[in-house]
Amino acid sequence: MWRYFKSAFLVTVDVPSLGRIPVNVLGVAAFGILGFAQPAFWLLGLAIEATVLPSLAFNPRFQKVVQAERLQLSEGDAEQKRKALVGLLETQARQRLSSLIDRCNRVLDVYGSQQVEGYVLDSNMQALKNLQWVYLKLLVARHHLLNPLNGETTQTLAQKIGELEDDLRKGEETESLRQSRTATLAILKKRLMIMQRKKQTLEEIESDLTRIDNQVDLILENATVEGKPQTISADIELASDLLGGAVFGDDESAISDLEQTYGRREAKPQKETA
Repeated sequence: MWRYFKSAFLVTVDVPSLGRIPVNVLGVAAFGILGFAQPAFWLLGLAIEATVLPSLAFNPRFQKVVQAERLQLSEGDAEQKRKALVGLLETQARQRLSSLIDRCNRVLDVYGSQQVEGYVLDSNMQALKNLQWVYLKLLVARHHLLNPLNGETTQTLAQKIGELEDDLRKGEETESLRQSRTATLAILKKRLMIMQRKKQTLEEIESDLTRIDNQVDLILENATVEGKPQTISADIELASDLLGGAVFGDDESAISDLEQTYGRREAKPQKETA
């Protein structure tokens, strides 16, 4: 509720030649200045704000406007993070992602020309976005496998693991430090496992990328040739394991944040529906 009061206090209105003006802020400032000459203005200003702010903050329409603005800002921040991930990729990988997005847009154009019902079009748009998100995650994972953090190898990771295990066996650290080192040890072991099966994981990622390419091609063919709308499924069972965040390196946090916006669980049985 506090955010609604804050938004109500900072609400602005358009004034010709002046742009958007924060009326409440200016009003409080005006009554504050006038109050030094006549203290009754302070009471008057307080009474006005005590009436105006709650009436706005508890107004359902105003609350919806505030929620919409927050959602827009959240989506804008997510898009910036997504673009940052795309920027990590090599030219060929970016071109591959761009090609997939173009084909997805062509699918939507075809469905749009067929006067598909709004809810079907929205559902298909979200499904294609989910496929694009999984595709981007696969490309980011491949990037980090091909470009290990700080040039690390299985040997350097194994050495770090050994040193941490020695420190833990000594038992000289505090409980909080021990917990931190134990968590770090688990992450290092996960990364070592990924490095050890690097070739296999890269092959699995390439297989998943090709699978998504073929699925989108099939969706486009069905939309173009059959000439009738179908519900698109974004459910796809991946051969590669992207659930372990260690595969994303330093971008694990960004991937986790964006999962809330773009993602859905991808490890589901694939449906026959195109």
